[in-house]
Order: sequence, then structure tokens, then C-alpha cells
Amino acid sequence: MIKIMIADDHELIRQGFHLLLRNQEELKIVGEAQNGKELLEKIREAEPDVVITDIQMPLMDGIEATRKIKAEHPHIGVIALTMFNEDHLIIDMLEAGAQGYLLKNTNKHELSEAVHAVYHGGTFFCAATTSRLACLIGMSKFNPYRAKTRPKFSEKEILIMQMICGEKQNTDIAKELNMSVRTVEGYRERIFEKSEAKNIAGIAVFAIKHGYYKV
Repeated sequence: MIKIMIADDHELIRQGFHLLLRNQEELKIVGEAQNGKELLEKIREAEPDVVITDIQMPLMDGIEATRKIKAEHPHIGVIALTMFNEDHLIIDMLEAGAQGYLLKNTNKHELSEAVHAVYHGGTFFCAATTSRLACLIGMSKFNPYRAKTRPKFSEKEILIMQMICGEKQNTDIAKELNMSVRTVEGYRERIFEKSEAKNIAGIAVFAIKHGYYKV
């Protein structure tokens, strides 16, 4: 059972997350808050494993709350809850200690994937991440890979990783490298496995942080 706490100053958003998680037995919402100050108080009572918090809230925003959470409860995973066109706020959240972010209109599958990734010490970047935001994250102070052993990639894997970052589809990669689509898919799966990325945004951030892709 993964215990989750939701923080957002809009009740409809909080209710929406209850609906998304109601049939997922391994995920349980153990509390909710309307602002960062209330979030910190309730964390001490409910002891959640993962916190999903809005960035812009009254009294104390998600950025300051995240700094305090990671200082007092470093084992708690934090996921930022955001809207479109908040790139600079997402960067601030990640640098404050968040391990990922979701758009407020996320779906049940993506929410579950994000919670599990962060709970297990990984990262999660929303599938709707723009290439611009991926580049900003890649060049930011946020670096979740610092303490991890750097995986080894073959020259072909690096090349395909770069092509994925360039937003090329499997069919385009196969044609350009004169290989079958199935072969490209195999390379792609190995790249995802080695980088521990959950989507293209995760691949892009990983590649930029490790110098495999220049922006």
C-alpha cells in the first residue's frame, strides 16, 4: 500500500484525484490539504509515502512546502501538480526536491505510473512535456542521476537515443539506419530500461544530463 497526500486549494481537483484512485487497491489517499502550511501539518499526522502538491497555493506555495518536506522527511516522494505554461515553476519545484510532475488533467494510468516511479526513488516527467521544457530540465540544477551508476550504452543505442530526442518516430529511424522497425523497437526498449525513463520526456532529460544529446 502506497500512502498518498493531495494538496490543492481547489476542492474539485482534490475530489478528482479521489475518483482516479478509488479502484486502485495499492494506492490510498490518507489526507488532503488546501495549502502548503496545512500540508506540512498533516504530513506529520498521516505520514504519507508520496505527496502530490499544486505549485501555486495560498499561505505557502508548493515550492516552499517541498523544500520543507524534503528537509524534514527526505524519504517522502513529491510530485508537482501543474498546468500548461508553467515551465519556470516546474523547474523551481524540481530544484526544490520534487521528483516529478503531472498536469492537473492527468489520467488514472499516468497518475499510477508517476506515484509508483517516485515511491521507488525514480523520477516521472509528464507525457505532455514539451521539448522546450525537457531542455530546461536537462540544463537545470535538478539531477536525480548524480548518485546512480551510469549505465553503459552501445554506439547504436546512443545514436537511436539521440534520434528519439529529436522526436523521430520508429519508422523514420528504421528507414534512416536501414533496419527493421522491430529492431528499432528492441533498441528503444533497452534504452528505456537502462535509463529507467517512463516516456520520451524522461529519455530527453536523461540524454541531456549525461551529455548524449546537445541542445
